[in-house]
Amino acid sequence: MVKYIIPVLAAAAFGLFMTGAFSPADTQDTPVPPGDLSIATFAGGCFWCMEPPYDKLDGVVSTISGYIGGDTKNPTYGQVSSGSTGHTEAVQITYDPSKVSYEQLLDVFWMNIDPTVKDRQFCDWGTQYRTGIYYHDEEQKRLALATRGKLLDSGRIGKIVTEITEADTFYPAEDYHQDYYVKNPLRYKFYRFNCGRDQRLEELWGQTQ
Repeated sequence: MVKYIIPVLAAAAFGLFMTGAFSPADTQDTPVPPGDLSIATFAGGCFWCMEPPYDKLDGVVSTISGYIGGDTKNPTYGQVSSGSTGHTEAVQITYDPSKVSYEQLLDVFWMNIDPTVKDRQFCDWGTQYRTGIYYHDEEQKRLALATRGKLLDSGRIGKIVTEITEADTFYPAEDYHQDYYVKNPLRYKFYRFNCGRDQRLEELWGQTQ
């Protein structure tokens, strides 16, 4: 289900501003970050909602919304949202590890998703909204598995279905998706509220994100 399939009023409102041509996403293999910067890639449902918590972190240089984990080359949003390409919506983060650690990025990730549900996040349904940690080296893999284990051991939640897998080709999403919450703050807040994201996160983690 595409993220706009929410209450009828929300769907109608979104239809007014989501018309227009969809341009293919440009291919981007895992980039080599400049200098001492590093890359992290996470899928947490709607990528609009995963940019803000990282953008506000000191040490994060940039966030890019895109697609990962599928088979189709240069997928468009229309293709990915149909669930036919195998991709999931994701955010790729360039960060300075001297200012923010990968462990901190993982903590932000877990606290901004519902890891207990398969192939959905909040009001968005389908494999294109599955959650995932896409590691770029063995250390990231080790840390991802360790934080998952700690979370399970804590007893805060009973199960985690979030996949942890090696990162493959990441395709940046169309320009209008980038920094959507900045470009369209009212529409973003309207979508996020109607999707019930913050309400569910508060149930899970005891705080509003």
